[in-house]
Amino acid sequence: MNWLAHLFLSNDDVEHRIGNVIADWVKGEARAQFSPGIQRGFADHRLIDLYTDAHPVVARSKVRIESPFKRYAAVLVDVFYDHFLAVDWESYCKTPLREWTAAVYAQFAAYWHRLPDQARIGLQRMAQDDWLGSYAAFDGIETTLCRMSRRLSRPNLLGEAAPQLTAHYAGLRADFHDFFPELQAYARAARAA
Repeated sequence: MNWLAHLFLSNDDVEHRIGNVIADWVKGEARAQFSPGIQRGFADHRLIDLYTDAHPVVARSKVRIESPFKRYAAVLVDVFYDHFLAVDWESYCKTPLREWTAAVYAQFAAYWHRLPDQARIGLQRMAQDDWLGSYAAFDGIETTLCRMSRRLSRPNLLGEAAPQLTAHYAGLRADFHDFFPELQAYARAARAA
């Protein structure tokens, strides 16, 4: 899952949410500088990723991705699933997406002063450009994939892969709705443990 799902599956606690998001940006020993709440978010992010990567429905979605994009199938499915969460938001949350994302961005803004530069700048960009809300639109998916492509060290085709979403839209959407309730149940149980 990508950032929208990770945040949606987090506790409402700001530190847990921040940890769930910046886990992709902060690696190794650098994580030790963060509070226990943020570290719990790191741990939950990993649990969600492990569960997602091993799930048979997600595997079915990855098979849908065609060459030459197959090597990016895991990343693409994560982003595409966030698209379906955004598009079908009302099926999972009573609060409208725009209102929900604004509240998350406000939580982050109140906490920015406590974060190292890399994490603070990333969260500020996320809020300024509304990365979370942008998942609902196809051009938002294109922008997300281009942004991700630029972060990779080698030349890649990730920024050109958005048409895979439209090519397999119905199947991927059905996969998402088969999978996401199971992921929600898993995340609730993991937090309760």
